[in-house]
Amino acid sequence: MRFTIPKLLGLSLLVMLAGYVFVLAPRVPSQIASQIGDGQDRVPVTRINSVFPSVGKKFVGIMTNDGPYDFTQLDRFTRAVGYQPSVYEFAQGWALNQFDRSALDNVAEHGMLPLISWEPWNYRLQSKKTSLSGIQPAYSLSHVIHGDYDNYIRSWADGVKSLPYTIAIRFAHEMNGNWYPWAVYTNGNSIGEYVQAWRHVHDIFTQAGAKNVIWVWSPNIIYSGSANLAELYPGNHYVDWIGLSGYYGTPGMMEYKSFNATFGQTIAELRRFTDKPIVITETGATNVNGLMARWITQMFQELPAHPNIIGIIWFEGVTVIDWQVADNPAAAGAFRAGFGSSLYRVAWQPGMRPLLSVPAR
Repeated sequence: MRFTIPKLLGLSLLVMLAGYVFVLAPRVPSQIASQIGDGQDRVPVTRINSVFPSVGKKFVGIMTNDGPYDFTQLDRFTRAVGYQPSVYEFAQGWALNQFDRSALDNVAEHGMLPLISWEPWNYRLQSKKTSLSGIQPAYSLSHVIHGDYDNYIRSWADGVKSLPYTIAIRFAHEMNGNWYPWAVYTNGNSIGEYVQAWRHVHDIFTQAGAKNVIWVWSPNIIYSGSANLAELYPGNHYVDWIGLSGYYGTPGMMEYKSFNATFGQTIAELRRFTDKPIVITETGATNVNGLMARWITQMFQELPAHPNIIGIIWFEGVTVIDWQVADNPAAAGAFRAGFGSSLYRVAWQPGMRPLLSVPAR
């Protein structure tokens, strides 16, 4: 074969392309992991100018029983629905969980935004009696306000500040109920104290320079007798995303309700006092009546009409009820079909900025 200059140039381009496809491209995930590092000689993450999620998109996340210490449930879910979530939510309790960078890095290295439900209590001491489940006097809101936990809070602020990526913190969620020690209808707490406690914690992070936090204020969906949400809201300067917890089929509430019926009234109330982006930070559906797949299908059908909802997080776990999609082929198929829409094709990378505004509707 005669090698002319154009042919040599073409051959060179082919060699370069092959080098990328077979050598560089497969190494991209490991390069992201090396950027995150082990907390020692960390390579700084390149700033990415895109936001998460992209404007007009919605992310799908997951929460499991075992958190970042065992990804078995995550792996089963991903295989069942054909896609990996881009957000991973897990709980950390103040009495038992110190700041653990390795747990956060483990989530980030899997290509998922870490979202921590940060809980001021000792979850091992929760009473099995419903009426007493929120009673832990050492963790009343007054103790947080008066600085009893400032050293602990500061240790987390310093740890988070050292991360080369942003995390989300869902502090003291479902405060409008009575089942947690920080809730306003238990443990001697008051509505005004909740706002004070939130701002106190937020201020410590600000003073420490921990700016890489998405603050997620996350009530339970409203119900008869629940606290007024507007009175519990810390204010737009202290909140980045609004979170909501709501399920179809919690014990004692087995009547079928669609996604819209579950969340619609609460979203309408939220929009009276804030226009912050909404994330469904906990949701799931029971299959006790064989309707899990139907509920999931409706959820994905109804979500596009909510431009102010930027993400949903499915509880792929068991708490009295088995909420796991991976245990139900029909539900997994419904999730696969819905999740497969381009609306949910959202990837997270270290360095992305959080989406902080959405359409008012």
